[in-house]
Amino acid sequence: MRLLSALVIGLIFGTGIAVSGMINPAKVLNFFDLAGTWDPSLAFVMAGALAVAIPGYRLVLAGPGPTFEPRFQLPDTRLIDRRLILGSITFGIGWGIAGFCPGGALPAIGTGDPAVFLFLVALIGGMLIARALQSRAQTRKPA
Repeated sequence: MRLLSALVIGLIFGTGIAVSGMINPAKVLNFFDLAGTWDPSLAFVMAGALAVAIPGYRLVLAGPGPTFEPRFQLPDTRLIDRRLILGSITFGIGWGIAGFCPGGALPAIGTGDPAVFLFLVALIGGMLIARALQSRAQTRKPA
């Protein structure tokens, strides 16, 4: 049931990403091009997502807990630190350059666009590099 639930949720998410146009990097890049061919439609997509997510989180978190897990997987801290800021900047730069974010790139695999696969290879490579750098930094910390 857990895998079936994840599949259904993933299909709903992917369908929403595809219908909204977020699998189209040109549409995403036009959203970021404020001085040129700006396309504000993704702002409505994001506003719609927030309108559903904010009350949804409140409703779900007020309940007894998740169905298929012992507890919710929530961040342990609300601290805005260097790592969070650098990660956010890196995410934004990557999204602005490629026109893909991880959530939009996975459903875009179905388009067969080679740019999607190149983005995913770069994404995985970046994650591996970040993990290696983080591991290296932790081994250098004095005890």
